[in-house]
Parts: sequence; C-alpha cells; structure tokens
Amino acid sequence: MAKKELPSETAAPGRPRSEASRRAVLEATISLLNTTTVRDLTIEAIAHEAGVGKTTIYRWWPGKTAVAVEAFIEVMLPNVPVPHTSSAGDDISSHLLLLVRRYNGKLGRIVAQLLAEGQSEPEMLADFRQRFFAGRRVAIREVIERGIRNGEFDSKLDVEIALDTLYGAIYFRLILGHLPLDQEFGKALARFAMSILKAKPKSGR
Repeated sequence: MAKKELPSETAAPGRPRSEASRRAVLEATISLLNTTTVRDLTIEAIAHEAGVGKTTIYRWWPGKTAVAVEAFIEVMLPNVPVPHTSSAGDDISSHLLLLVRRYNGKLGRIVAQLLAEGQSEPEMLADFRQRFFAGRRVAIREVIERGIRNGEFDSKLDVEIALDTLYGAIYFRLILGHLPLDQEFGKALARFAMSILKAKPKSGR
C-alpha cells in the first residue's frame, strides 16, 4: 500500500514549510532515536517514518544531523525550562536537578551523540552551540546575575567559570559515564552550586 503523503509533498521549492510536515519529521526523528543512534540514522528512515519524501526533508534541512538537532531542541526546551521565582538559588538548584533527570535517559543519549557527531561536523556543532547552548547559557547567566543583584550570590563571583563548573559537571558524567548521572548526583551538585554561588557573610571587625 502506497504511503499517504502529507500536503507539503507537492510544495514548490522555496515555499514555507508545512507545520504538519515539520512536526511529522521531527516526531519521526525522535521516535527513531529511541532505537537507533544519530550516526546510524538515515534520511530514508526519517522520510518513511514521517510519511514524507526525502526531497521534502532536504528542502528544509541539509542532512540528518540538522534534523536531529532541531528535533532535540524541540523536545528539550519545553521539558527543561529555566525557572524564574523570587529566589535565584532555588531556580538554579531546580534547573540542575531537572537537567540531570532529563539527561539520565533518552534526551541525554541524544545530546551526547550530537556532541560526538559534532567533532567531525564542526559546522553542525557550531549551529548546535548557537541554537541551543548559547541561549541556555544566557538564561542561566541572567539567573545568576539576578542573584548577585539581590544579594543572594557573591558579588565577586566569576559567572562564566561558575557556569562552566556547574553545567560542565553534568556533561562530563553524561559523556564519559564514569559515575552515574542520577538524582543523588543532582542533589549533591545543587548543594555544591549553593556553596560556590552564595554570598559569604561579612566578617566583623
């Protein structure tokens, strides 16, 4: 039985993407990444799973890793929001715990594979860094700077080093797998975050 093509199959080159087709491609990619890796993923498999033609995918994405990047971002961003409450400390702790929880599963496997593929695809890695990491880093930096302004965090804090230290610990365990990326680690990391971020009491004369 011939597959049922989505409306965008007949779209002329340059026509804006059909949202239905875009969603189908991204959902198909995430579904396939449950049972395969980014390296073994193929455009043919994505097209078959999504019910679209390969030309539709190539019209909108340069290759499979670009599709995988967009699919990951589409799922990741709403699943790991950056909190914004009255306490910057609580926001950082909550975000670290949630990131560890999400990365201890499918999303962690996907991002680790994307980072691995990026070592031989520098343009893809640069795109991924700009579209995902840069925005997330800005959001977390704003939380830390808010904590500095309201007196929660040390005014002399090196924000860039703090970001690399806290989030680098998660990616280190994710990529190397030398120790578990579990909630015990998440809680310990949140406590450590507060120990290096919080303002130090002023010593009396």
